Amino acid sequence: MTDFQGKPVLVTGGLGLLGSAIARHLVHAGARVTIVDSLEPLFGGNRNNIASIENQVEVHIGDIGDTDLMARLVRGKTHIFELAAQISHMDSMHNPQRDLAINCAGTLGLLELCRRLAPEIRVVFASTRQIYGTPQYLPVDEQHRLRPPDINGIHKVAAEDYHRLYNEVYGLRSTTLRLTNIYGPGMRVRDARQTFVGLWFKLLIEGRPISIFGDGQQRRDFTYVDDCAEAFLAAAGDAHVGATYNLGGDGPVSLTELARRMMAANGGGEVAHIPFPADRKAIDIGDYWADDSAFRGASDWLPRTSLDKGLQSTLAFYRQHLPAYL
Repeated sequence: MTDFQGKPVLVTGGLGLLGSAIARHLVHAGARVTIVDSLEPLFGGNRNNIASIENQVEVHIGDIGDTDLMARLVRGKTHIFELAAQISHMDSMHNPQRDLAINCAGTLGLLELCRRLAPEIRVVFASTRQIYGTPQYLPVDEQHRLRPPDINGIHKVAAEDYHRLYNEVYGLRSTTLRLTNIYGPGMRVRDARQTFVGLWFKLLIEGRPISIFGDGQQRRDFTYVDDCAEAFLAAAGDAHVGATYNLGGDGPVSLTELARRMMAANGGGEVAHIPFPADRKAIDIGDYWADDSAFRGASDWLPRTSLDKGLQSTLAFYRQHLPAYL
C-alpha cells in the first residue's frame, strides 16, 4: 500500500459518494487532502458526505474546467484521484455537449495541467463498465471489446485514451479503474439520475414500492463504497502505472433478488414491476458482472463488505440522514 502520510493529495469530485469515501480513507492514512467539487445540483456532491472530516480537509467549490482554479490546486500535489464527472447515462443522451465538456474536455484539461505543472504526479482515474456495452461473454474481463451504448460511455472511452496517451507519450503516471455499481452511505437517493439503487433506498424508507423495469432478471454486481475507496488507494501504487483494471464486488445478483434483499434488510417493502421505458431500454446493457481477477492478483485487494451487510449499513445511514439528501 502506498504511504500517504503527509502527502498533499487532490480529490476531484470529492463531495460525491466515492470521492468523499476516498477523502476519508486518505485522511485516516495521514494525507493532507484537498477536495474540489462543483456541487452541481444534478450531480452527487453533498457536503454532508465529509461531516466526519470537514475540519481535516481543504474544500474548494468549483468546476474542473476552471483552469486558473485547477492550476492552483494541482501545483505541489503528489497524487490526484480523478472522480469529477457527469455519470448519468440518460443525461448524457439528453445533453451530449455537456457530457463532452465535463468528461472529455475536463479530463483533457486536467491532464494538460498535470503535464505542465506536476509531471511527477500520480493519477488514479474512475472509468465505467458502461464502455463495454452489452456483454458478449460473462464475466467481462479487460480484453472484452469496447462498444458503449450511450454518449457517456463513448466519452469515458475517450477519457481513458487521454490517460493512456499522456502516460505513453509524456510519462504521466496514471491508472484507470473501470467501476460497476457503487453504493453506500452518501449516494444520491432523490432520483435515479445516477443509480436506481439510491432511489430504491429512499422508496423503502418512505414506505413506497420499489419500481423494477421489466422482469427484473438482469444480473449485476455491486461494490460497497468503502471497498471501492480502498481499491483506489491500492491502485495508486507504482506497480499499477499505465494499467487499466476492472473493479467488481459482491454478485452477481438479479435486480429482483437485490430488491428482495433490500426489503429483508428493511424489514418489509413492496415491488412494482413496470414496463421498461423505451429511452432506458435502448441503452440498457442487460446482464453484467466483472472479472476483476487482474486487479485482485496485482494488488491483493479484496472486497470486504458482503452485499447484505452493505445494504444494512446504507439503510441505517439513510434512516438517520435522509432529509439531508433530498
